Amino acid sequence: VSTLAEAYQLTGDENYREVMEDSLAFVERELAHPDGGFYSSLDADSEGEEGKFYVWDKKEVDGVLGEDSALFCEFYDVTDEGNWAEHPGKPRTNILRVREPLEAFAGRKGMDTDRVAALLAAARSKLMAHRSLRVRPGLDDKIILGWNALMNTACSQAYAATGNQLYRELASANMDFLLTRFNTGEGNQLRHTWKNNEAKYPAFLDDYAYIIEALIFLQETTMETRWIDVASGLVQFVLEEFREEGGDLFYYTGKSQSDVLLRKKEIYDGAVPSGNAVMASNLYKLGLLTGHTEWKDQAFRMIGTMGALVIKYPGSFGVWSTVLLEMVSGTSEIAVVGPGAGKLNQEILGVYLPHRVLMATEREREDFPLLAGKKAGEYGEIFLCKDFACLQPVMTTEALRTLINSAKMVD
Repeated sequence: VSTLAEAYQLTGDENYREVMEDSLAFVERELAHPDGGFYSSLDADSEGEEGKFYVWDKKEVDGVLGEDSALFCEFYDVTDEGNWAEHPGKPRTNILRVREPLEAFAGRKGMDTDRVAALLAAARSKLMAHRSLRVRPGLDDKIILGWNALMNTACSQAYAATGNQLYRELASANMDFLLTRFNTGEGNQLRHTWKNNEAKYPAFLDDYAYIIEALIFLQETTMETRWIDVASGLVQFVLEEFREEGGDLFYYTGKSQSDVLLRKKEIYDGAVPSGNAVMASNLYKLGLLTGHTEWKDQAFRMIGTMGALVIKYPGSFGVWSTVLLEMVSGTSEIAVVGPGAGKLNQEILGVYLPHRVLMATEREREDFPLLAGKKAGEYGEIFLCKDFACLQPVMTTEALRTLINSAKMVD
């Protein structure tokens, strides 16, 4: 979802938006706890067959859709021969897949694209209703802090790309869920899993790194700086509990977790990002936002420790590479201040602007360095800054992009 959101910001290609929205609709429909959390996973199989809940035989599709079946089956490659695994003695089944762009398909059929899209959407709704009668795959209903935090970031990025309030509401509700249900009641210490109204096991480095990252994104989308305060408290806890002695990387487990014989450090970006890499990014960005220069300095030292490996094996260190690139390229510090800050903030979020931090407020604020000293005029104004020294404010996103490009050329 995060990748699709950025792709849509960069290109404006509606295909990216559609797949992103469908993915989020699936998560909300199939994996959402009523109070805001997200469950872990669904089984791949049901009734002993992998994918059975999701595949279709052509006769079944014909029976549900009637005269609309031919168009649907041609577009989604549904045939009597099937395109999925065979099961002896059973009809051959199909995964619904798109093999031709909608516009090209509609043109080849001599039909209006919007008309075809509407027919296909109506057909999908009918099939979805029919599918709901099947035996469902098993649900792993434990809720994992780190995985939820990654989903939270994805919701914030989806809101940024589309302006759809639902995604911001999902992120806010999920964050409230995480900070209340996973809290131990002992300062900033969190738990790793939650199920049946019980949080268990000390949270790992990944859990903290991902939720801090999610809080940074949530601050941008909601304009609520309280999320930065929460993130800062969690950073301080991580520094005290997870940082290696005499070094700058972090252990995977906290020093208070007494049942661990050997504390390891995870540095590789794999199926999920390295907690150390995400913490390097968090420390760097929060250092810029809060003025904690020691956090920013530690992020640079972490990159210094990892730099040679990252450059030699970038495929194993994707997030590390991203952080390194931002440090080398420089970060745009963007502040939006004034009565029109909300609208301007949403416009900025909707544009692909990598390597930046962002804060917005409708009133004058002195409690964060990036906002301090900036007067709220009659309209909202955008300030582009570096090390809290700012250029003359501008009033449009396009003017901001021009400033950023000019600043990069000067650098």
